[in-house]
Amino acid sequence: MQFATSAIHAGQAPDPMTGAVINPIYMTSTYHQASPGEHKGFDYSRTNNPTRQSLETCLAALEGAAFGLAFASGVAASSAVMNLLGQGDHVVVGDDVYGGTFRLFDKVFTRYGLSYSWVDAANPAAVRAAIRPETKMIWVETPTNPLLKLVDITALASIANDAALMLAVDNTFATPYLQNPLSMGAHLVIHSTTKYIGGHSDVVGGAVLTNDRTCHQNLKFHQNAVGAIPSPFDAWLTLRGVKTLALRMRQHELNAAQVAAYLCQHPAVAEVHYPGLPQHPHHGLAKRQMRGYGGMVTFTLVGGFDAAKIVGQRSKLFTLAESLGGVESLMCHPVTMTHGSIPESQRLERGITGGMLRLSVGIEDIDDLIADLDQAFDGLSEA
Repeated sequence: MQFATSAIHAGQAPDPMTGAVINPIYMTSTYHQASPGEHKGFDYSRTNNPTRQSLETCLAALEGAAFGLAFASGVAASSAVMNLLGQGDHVVVGDDVYGGTFRLFDKVFTRYGLSYSWVDAANPAAVRAAIRPETKMIWVETPTNPLLKLVDITALASIANDAALMLAVDNTFATPYLQNPLSMGAHLVIHSTTKYIGGHSDVVGGAVLTNDRTCHQNLKFHQNAVGAIPSPFDAWLTLRGVKTLALRMRQHELNAAQVAAYLCQHPAVAEVHYPGLPQHPHHGLAKRQMRGYGGMVTFTLVGGFDAAKIVGQRSKLFTLAESLGGVESLMCHPVTMTHGSIPESQRLERGITGGMLRLSVGIEDIDDLIADLDQAFDGLSEA
């Protein structure tokens, strides 16, 4: 099946008992067993649940994966992947990642004996140089958060295979509609399904997809043992959202391209990051690796933090808020929001400044979005 068809039908056959077209929400914690140990694959909902299983099957189909697991959040999915490792193991990480990922790795898992090297993952040579004898994994985002840099997945997969490492790719920004890292050699794909996959800012979740059976079995063990699973209702909401993912991503991208073009010509804007722009340093890689450029646009204002504060206060359709990927447009100030847990010196070294704003461009009418930015920027060019 093609993507849009799989999003609607994979794992979502009509209910065999009633014929209901939409899968039921199985709000149960436990299941009847005919005799001890004899059940139909369901014994306790932390271990498995039919609604969650439908979501996992659907997401696996969209990523071209043999196996999929759903979690209570994107960070919970990332934690499960880290649980594949052990004390003394080392991970090479792209230095431009979600602040919550940085916090999880740097503040939590280092306490249990894991170590991390932060490198510019857009430079494969830097990744290769960071590998140590104890390295077990390479972890990257592409496009990155918030600078929207591109990472060459095929090149890093080759490096990972040469060194017998796992390559984990956070595919949240691109979504499986625009990019499938497993087909390029990645071993694991991670999503915050809170974002584009859910798509309506009404549910928190995460997922891990893989073609490696042993990896899946280990992840499944940790999913059950640790218990960071989505509720049946959360799984159902995410399934509802994913049905329109293809439609939404097309409109997100159309709007984002026009917003990026608008920002490029505005005198109050110093820099624009969007892979669809011909001047983006990784535009060529984006054309080869992705099927589109996505709905995220990041820019830096000439007036720095003060200008960003004014724009954040004035914007009306671009709601100043955490998160991304919903149908509504959101504006994020990374320094005080998503990346606040990263030390200032590291933020500045990576180019994340107080004047930077990250837009999750929604699916509203583009004329209204441009008008909102116009009024928010009014007078800034003279500041």
